[in-house]
Amino acid sequence: MKNNSYIHALGSIIIILLLISCQDWLDIEEPDHKLVSSKVFETEETAEAAMQGIYNQLYQASFSAGWLGSTTVLAGLSADNLELINSNTLDLLQFHQHSLQPDNPYNKNLWGSAYNMIYMVNSLLEGLEVSTKVSPETAQRLEGEARFVRAFTYFYLVNLYGEAPLVLGTDYQENAVEPRSSKQAIYENILADLGIAANALGNTYPSGERTQINAYTAKALLARVHLYLENWELAEIYSSEVIAASGTYSLPTDLNEVFLANSPEAIWQLSPVGAGNITTHTNEGSVFIINPYIPSLSYVKLMNELMESFENQDLRKVDWVNYHEGLGVHHAFKYKIQNATGEATEYSMVLRLAEQYLIRAEARTHQNELQGGIADLDQIKSRAGLPLLANSNPGINQQVLLDEIYLERRKELFTEWGHRWLDLKRTDRAQQVLNSINTDWQTTDIYYPIPAEELLSNPNLYQNPGY
Repeated sequence: MKNNSYIHALGSIIIILLLISCQDWLDIEEPDHKLVSSKVFETEETAEAAMQGIYNQLYQASFSAGWLGSTTVLAGLSADNLELINSNTLDLLQFHQHSLQPDNPYNKNLWGSAYNMIYMVNSLLEGLEVSTKVSPETAQRLEGEARFVRAFTYFYLVNLYGEAPLVLGTDYQENAVEPRSSKQAIYENILADLGIAANALGNTYPSGERTQINAYTAKALLARVHLYLENWELAEIYSSEVIAASGTYSLPTDLNEVFLANSPEAIWQLSPVGAGNITTHTNEGSVFIINPYIPSLSYVKLMNELMESFENQDLRKVDWVNYHEGLGVHHAFKYKIQNATGEATEYSMVLRLAEQYLIRAEARTHQNELQGGIADLDQIKSRAGLPLLANSNPGINQQVLLDEIYLERRKELFTEWGHRWLDLKRTDRAQQVLNSINTDWQTTDIYYPIPAEELLSNPNLYQNPGY
């Protein structure tokens, strides 16, 4: 425990050095990243700490932190799952009303924090490449972990913004004028990074904590990426590999155990210890649970449209949703702790097994393997206490089964990483669903705008249509 605390602390120090190098990376003078890299990788311990620093930063970076400026909250507002308690928070309201402006500060931080993360990963990869102090085995593992983080970050950039600069180095002059790359090129790099990660990493969690990336983490994201690319067979193959690891992953029957630290369902989590202070609650618990004493301090609630999608007997409605009597609204209750110090008992969930069953169900259904799709979907329905399709509708047709899968994805993955927003877009249902609740919806709203400051600093960037 003492050694782990030391590594966390050292990782935080190193990441501060890297952040100094990459903050506002399009505008700064040339960072002395070579000096940072040479110091970071003088020993294996400091190389390990540098990677731990990246994990810590993922818990703090706007796009991944789970707080107000995160993908989870902003994309949730853009879909039909979340809305604001107080509509006076205008910068957030723009996401919900699809009236997003290029100078929106949340949008700026979303984009900027993702590219800061990419810079840190690139710096670590360059340091590993030139280091003679790190063993080949350790270097290979750290490279796999770092490449996964880069792929993960670009997955959200390409889905939130479309075409984006594909930055693979730390040369500030090149980065400052990097043009937008095609979505195809970005996805090709994501797949390349994930392929290297899957081959470089082992199947276990070296520290025993599911906050570290392993081969199954890479395969889980590969399954999702191939689903988005409509490579149904590959999505089925990768999700099957994760599901087959039953000695490592399982679905807890008690839904209240899903989001606990090192839950058997967790494929990858972020620890609140990464915040670097005395608090040990998750950001999601803090932002989604309505303050019991001063509810006006809370920001978001669940939309009625989401609540109406749940059957009364659905255990997810029972265990993952709470009702605030004073405000008369529902809020997410997947995380039970709003404020805590001491030992962390909940970790922020990033990837989990239930999604892999839903991925495989959809992939199988698209390949007309309907019985396999039903079996996977029934894994989710069974845990939620719902009637099984195998009993209630075994002859279901392909399109109706797909609609059932999309509905279960909404109910299972709400308030997790913007799944609903991304699902509506990739399945071409955004116009139909969102136009019915927002008369100002336009088809160009499927992508967020490139931040205004980025357009001013980089002459090779251009704005998304509609902004």
